[in-house]
Amino acid sequence: MTQLQGILPAILTPLNEDETLNVKGFEALIEHLYGEGVDGIYVCGNTGEGLLLSPDLREKATEVAVRCSPKGKQVIVHTGAHNAKDAIRLTAHASRTGVAAVSALPPGAGYSYGEVKTYYEALAAASANAPFLVYFFPSMAPAMSIAQIEELCDIPNVAGLKFTSFDFYTMRQLILHGAVVLNGPDEMLAAGLLLGAHGGIGTTYNIMPKLFLELYQHARANRWPEAVAVQDRINRLIRILLSVPTIPACKQIMTWRGIPCGQAAGPRRGLTLDETTWLRTQLETWEQQA
Repeated sequence: MTQLQGILPAILTPLNEDETLNVKGFEALIEHLYGEGVDGIYVCGNTGEGLLLSPDLREKATEVAVRCSPKGKQVIVHTGAHNAKDAIRLTAHASRTGVAAVSALPPGAGYSYGEVKTYYEALAAASANAPFLVYFFPSMAPAMSIAQIEELCDIPNVAGLKFTSFDFYTMRQLILHGAVVLNGPDEMLAAGLLLGAHGGIGTTYNIMPKLFLELYQHARANRWPEAVAVQDRINRLIRILLSVPTIPACKQIMTWRGIPCGQAAGPRRGLTLDETTWLRTQLETWEQQA
């Protein structure tokens, strides 16, 4: 599954005031990201607020993403849901649309490993026309050993996983096991690539895609000091974004840049006036330090 690689923003989902999909805003964001040179997009994940949105909206977002993606770009759709029937429905739909892969968070932290495995077996089988990626996110799943994660990666039709953890020892073991691994923590992409990650998926890729692409190219060329320098610049903005509600902040920044993204879906709150003013000032300062 070597096509599953590169820089893939976990794309924001622009919403109207009534929390329906802002199709024009979504199309504009997709066009912008591809214009910057990204290798694909990850649709309706945590950043895209997928777990807070209706299955109908998520299916529509998938169809828009596939329609607006140029040939050769990778659309990966997150289909995880708290309800297994919804997750299976979304997975089957996504796999029929021509996506590069389907992915899903586990159903939640309150389930046993056996229940999570059964869930992933059902989703991998439903993704009949596209490879499947499990999603390793320790805060949203039961504690698992490396052997158990490898067992999930060995489910038929599972190509690998999105890996959102700072446990790079475990990441490396999964890569050695033969799994496709896409790095999750934005602030540690350089470390993930050094250990063999095939690419990265992240929230702040929406805000600074060119920097993540620059980092990726340095890593591919084994220019590690340069890669770390770019990571440091990225992390200065991430530190700002982590000081306020991050998804609403990212939506606000893209709206300032002319791509209307609306508010975050409830129950997530928006930025206060003071937070918005502070964010604008901090963003301008960061931009001037380039």
